[in-house]
Amino acid sequence: MNERPGNQLFDAYFTARDMREVFCDQGRVQAMLDFEAALARAEARVGLIPHTAVAPIEAACQAGHYDFAALGEAIATAGNSAIPLVKALGKQIAASDAEAERYVHLGATSQDVMDSGLVLQLRRALELIDSDLAQLGQTLATQAQRHVATPLAGRTWLQHATPVTLGMKIAGWLGAVTRSRQRLLELKPRLLVLQFGGASGTLAALGEQAMPIAQALAEELQLTLPDQPWHTQRDRLVEFGSVLGLIAGSLGKLGRDISLLMQTEAAEVFEPSAPGKGGSSTMPHKRNPVGAAVLIGAATRVPGLLSTLFSAMPQEHERSLGLWHAEWETLPEICCLVSGSLKQALLITGGLEVDAARMARNLDLTQGLVLAEAVSIVLAQRVGRDTAHHLLEQCCKRAVAEQRHLRAVLGDEPQVTAELSAAELDHLLDPAHYLGQARTWVERAVAEHSALTA
Repeated sequence: MNERPGNQLFDAYFTARDMREVFCDQGRVQAMLDFEAALARAEARVGLIPHTAVAPIEAACQAGHYDFAALGEAIATAGNSAIPLVKALGKQIAASDAEAERYVHLGATSQDVMDSGLVLQLRRALELIDSDLAQLGQTLATQAQRHVATPLAGRTWLQHATPVTLGMKIAGWLGAVTRSRQRLLELKPRLLVLQFGGASGTLAALGEQAMPIAQALAEELQLTLPDQPWHTQRDRLVEFGSVLGLIAGSLGKLGRDISLLMQTEAAEVFEPSAPGKGGSSTMPHKRNPVGAAVLIGAATRVPGLLSTLFSAMPQEHERSLGLWHAEWETLPEICCLVSGSLKQALLITGGLEVDAARMARNLDLTQGLVLAEAVSIVLAQRVGRDTAHHLLEQCCKRAVAEQRHLRAVLGDEPQVTAELSAAELDHLLDPAHYLGQARTWVERAVAEHSALTA
């Protein structure tokens, strides 16, 4: 294999295979070679180089021709990956056509090769991420509708609050996914642009043919020609990294919720089971949220990587020393982490195991206290807000002290029964009757997802 040895033990867990292929050595080198081949075609179109030079250059622009280990060693001396690659490319072409070798890399600079190659990789990365987000959105939409009326305890400050529905919780995850897809769609025109400026960004080496070549090169690579080169203006890349950071954080929220719902004390929702999944090396009974761990792990790691991109923005003059270098592995690693998080999110949400009976039992753990607000609101309309609040507060304290259900305590309280019948109390203390706009939130989240997908 040409691929240099690396740390691959955790790749299958934290990174999607197709994304790692985009950013492996072969993927990086091929993207730069694609730039060189396109440059030759563009310059031939404009008449700067003979058409006979294009085929030999294109034939040499195949990553399999090159020794990645040797390139890696050469980078340590050259300071970037384009310099040794262009040298190796020239030798490869010269071996078959010495005349064509004269026209390789004409008018371009190393950063043109590397940045445009990176954009080609990011285009593929964006496609993979958006595809997974779309699939995740559809899965979440289906699950939200399936559980639109499945009550469970809402939890604020990690304590039981009023009832919600599982569908509403899933709709929250769905909304974040939809917004991330919208952000990717909006930034795409700003991200997928050519980098082509030559030595200092002026393209002076190409004279009057500079702009026609630049336009032809953009067309060859199916990229947009920006208003000017962006060698030290890195906002495009940082914007993309920032959106990936938002995706990682949103998926981390999903993972955190799942892991909490899987806790033994809750046991309401579970990742799908599989042989050998989530076990312990010593405890046979364990069922650990191993997928959620990836989501939370990525959400923890990506912000630090993103801070590197932000820190690298104040780049010096027309070409940066060190700050540009800091980006090379950072943005690809963010892409890889987000891809792994998405793959795990798809596995989790596609096979969610839901215990609605356990949700109902957990809702009743406080023996009706989570519905005290429902009673208080109705009672306030009859005896006044302060009176109702104070009365319900006293009844709740009595229910806790006497270890009785709130319904029983309320039924024994004359001030309550004078205003509310037994049937009204039964209705008010049924979680299914105090779900507010939960169904509406699900419908709205699904509609927004569907509108984007259409």
